[in-house]
Amino acid sequence: MLSVVRVHLPSEIPIVGCEITPYVLLRRPDGAVSTDDVPETAPTDGQFMRYRWYRIQSDRKVPICSVHPMEQATIQCLGCLKSKIPVTKSYHCSAKCFSDAWQHHKVLHERASSALNENGAEEEELFGRFGCGGSGVLSTAGSGSLSNFGQSPSVSNGPVPLYPSGTDKNSGETWFEVGRSRTYTPSADDIGHALKFECVAVDSEKRSPVGPPTSIMTSRVIPAPTPTPRRLIQVNGDVLGHLDLDSQTSSLGTFTVLSYNILADAYATSDAYSYCPTWALSWAYRRQNLLREIIGYHADIICLQEVQLNHFEDFFAPELDKHGYQALYKKRTTEVYSGNPMAIDGCATFFRRDKFSHVKKYEVEFNKAAQSLTDAIIPAAQKRVALSRLIKDNIALIAVLEAKFGNHGAENPGKRQLLCVANTHINVHQDLKDVKLWEVHTLLKGLEKIAVSADIPMLVCGDFNSTPGSSPHGLLAVGKVDQLHPDLAIDPLGILRPPSKLNHQLPLVSTYSSFARMVGVGYDLEHQRRRMDPATNEPLFTNCTRDFTGTVDYIFYTADSLTVESLLELLDEESLRKDTALPSPEWSSDHIALLAEFRCKPRIRR
Repeated sequence: MLSVVRVHLPSEIPIVGCEITPYVLLRRPDGAVSTDDVPETAPTDGQFMRYRWYRIQSDRKVPICSVHPMEQATIQCLGCLKSKIPVTKSYHCSAKCFSDAWQHHKVLHERASSALNENGAEEEELFGRFGCGGSGVLSTAGSGSLSNFGQSPSVSNGPVPLYPSGTDKNSGETWFEVGRSRTYTPSADDIGHALKFECVAVDSEKRSPVGPPTSIMTSRVIPAPTPTPRRLIQVNGDVLGHLDLDSQTSSLGTFTVLSYNILADAYATSDAYSYCPTWALSWAYRRQNLLREIIGYHADIICLQEVQLNHFEDFFAPELDKHGYQALYKKRTTEVYSGNPMAIDGCATFFRRDKFSHVKKYEVEFNKAAQSLTDAIIPAAQKRVALSRLIKDNIALIAVLEAKFGNHGAENPGKRQLLCVANTHINVHQDLKDVKLWEVHTLLKGLEKIAVSADIPMLVCGDFNSTPGSSPHGLLAVGKVDQLHPDLAIDPLGILRPPSKLNHQLPLVSTYSSFARMVGVGYDLEHQRRRMDPATNEPLFTNCTRDFTGTVDYIFYTADSLTVESLLELLDEESLRKDTALPSPEWSSDHIALLAEFRCKPRIRR
């Protein structure tokens, strides 16, 4: 007889838009135990599995905390309501919750207040002053900024949307069938309600259950957390301003480029990121959150790192195709990797078909370059040791694109506007500084050959696993490595000698250094300057975990052929620390996305 041995959910917390696939262990009539489904179209010994999903609605309703969606809200920020901020963001489960989130929360107020009144109203008048006393109770002043649901619900601000609280049989429970397949994707209608999954073996002829059904309950469905949108800040022009990404369309002759290490699912483990809730680490959740974020940037070119092969083929390529993107992909090589071949990660580059056409693709495999290097300079007896140090499966994907937009200059009518985009992920090991530098140098020498043959603008994007001040960063940004740089002391294979060869002729500049070079004053400029390191002219961080915070991701461009028009604003570390670090329910990678808008410079006749 077909029977269910065990059922469990990958996460008890269902999220709107994230598919739930329960783990169902079956015992087949022959006694074998398997997780393979037995559908009605392919029964076993006259039996098949039937699945049902139910939504359980209760008459009792409670508000849900915007920071901790599994907690009931007890207070509401009236300033949010006055500023027309979505009401769901105004709920907090405790005074401490509100106080801890205040640095992040007040950004919503500042932006909303600015939008409502150009001259700006006093924040205290609208929102009150917030402080946390020794008792941990939030004190307020001014016009009164919080409503306590337990004591004085705010009814003067209109109806408050409340969610059902649970499945108490005495509270007027109603069950709705919402699905008849093994998987289910919660919708907005499910928010605040618990779900029930039920499975049972069914006789094919009698169409009746064989034995009792097995069921499992979820917690309440929560909406997907939505981070405060990041804006595009203008950096080229007399007036500092910002552009709305939602309505952003590149102006004539400009284009936008996104670079983002999305954190491969294979690395997103609870051991590595124990501070992130399990449901927020699940790929079912992260893939939807990442896609929503990436699509929201409306970039013309997208360079992603740590994209697993199966996720590229099954998710990112088809989903981004729907939004008008053509895809290129290069997976890491597998001399070192020993896991599932489909789960190996790589670099993916996407470009808008209406803005660019694909001209040529180059694939850089550093393992092949390592083999050639050892054949050329390493004695035969030392080759095995040399290769074990150099071979790390890292790669780079280089795409030559042709622009379809705009007039490329009256002095060159009809001339093709080509663009070379490199997307790479450099070796992560901190004790292999020689390998990092060698990989970056190898990539740059390859790009030099392309530049000589084509004389086209270049972008070098990726996760270089190298902080500002390191030798790889210096090579990229300055064009050479200081021969006294301490990184050069680590060179057991002699691959960096002579140091004078560690150079390149590409006029590369780090895109985000434009923030540091800006002149003038203003709210946006001042906020971005605080998020830059004045010693390096780079962001304070692009990677933020509990154990490491620093900059390792960059977009470099050739300054003789491109200018930076706008940059995606940087994030504030303090606002991220409310969830300990990245990844978090709001941001689904341990890196932040970088995005820049460029303009092609007119080519000067020679």
